[in-house]
Amino acid sequence: MHHPTTVRACTVHAAGDLRIEERATPGPGPGEIAVAVALGGICGSDLHYYHRGRVGDFAVREPMVLGHEVVGHVAALGPTTTGPAVGTPVAIHPATPCGSCPECAADRRNICGHTRYLGSAAHLPHVQGGFAQRVNVPAAQLRALPPGLALDRAVLAEPLSVALHAVNRAGDVRGKRVLVTGAGPIGCLVVAALGHRGAAEIVASDLVDEPLRIATAVGATATVRADHPDDPAWETPFDLTIEASGAPAGLRTCVERTRRGGTVVLLGLLPPGEIGLLGNVTVTRELDLRGAFRFDTEFDEALTLLATGLPVGPVVTHTFPLDRATEAFTLAGDRTTASKVLLDLST
Repeated sequence: MHHPTTVRACTVHAAGDLRIEERATPGPGPGEIAVAVALGGICGSDLHYYHRGRVGDFAVREPMVLGHEVVGHVAALGPTTTGPAVGTPVAIHPATPCGSCPECAADRRNICGHTRYLGSAAHLPHVQGGFAQRVNVPAAQLRALPPGLALDRAVLAEPLSVALHAVNRAGDVRGKRVLVTGAGPIGCLVVAALGHRGAAEIVASDLVDEPLRIATAVGATATVRADHPDDPAWETPFDLTIEASGAPAGLRTCVERTRRGGTVVLLGLLPPGEIGLLGNVTVTRELDLRGAFRFDTEFDEALTLLATGLPVGPVVTHTFPLDRATEAFTLAGDRTTASKVLLDLST
């Protein structure tokens, strides 16, 4: 099969410097599969790279193709590669764990310290991402889509996996009263995952009304404005809180509002450096604080849930062609208008 020598890609060079440029793309190597990318979801980390040139401690040090929430079709198989046939619709699991560290051996591949992750500046050279018309990925990272699952739903598999992993970290949520702080795309997918797992009450909080409307559409039993501290929704402590905003004030709310002996799951990436923590409340209430980072096998569950009708459609609000990527990124940062914004790379 003929391989194009160049494809268009959405690349960040530095804070505020986003370019659509031609990049040379070789054919897939042994063990690799070339994917013609159809759709990509813009993530909070992509926005951080664009606006700030960094995500947490990971700074952009060379031009990097963004994007790790991508779906498309198999374009070609590399030499000696076995995998889905050309033309098969697929989702890409963005992580390549090392397979040999203590974390991988303990079946916690999502926290492997040597993982390569699509569109991540954690290592140098950076791992180029999926906002390109064609990408080569290890065959093991491809998942053929379940029958009937459309690409514009499958593109939510990666963020839904993040949400499912956070709920897994929380433990058994059946019958529990849960608070989710932050109703962005991840927070809303956490709401949907909690509903699927049998939480009795799911309250979403945010500073903006529009995300809370989406949270209601995907299963929140109540919503509350974070800047309305006298709202009755706050009165009863929560069995479990999940911090999905990445804001220090969100973490404070979670710790304050969790009942004695309850659990706080930290999911949103907080600003770099130290932040205030209500340590004495954590001690005297004997709270469990648990981090949640990315995901592993939840990716397959996410695809199954998307195929069987988990109500997450309202999370996707806009789709832009690749040529309008800067406009898409700008809109994706406007929480009064957008939730999950997609790039269409198929044209």
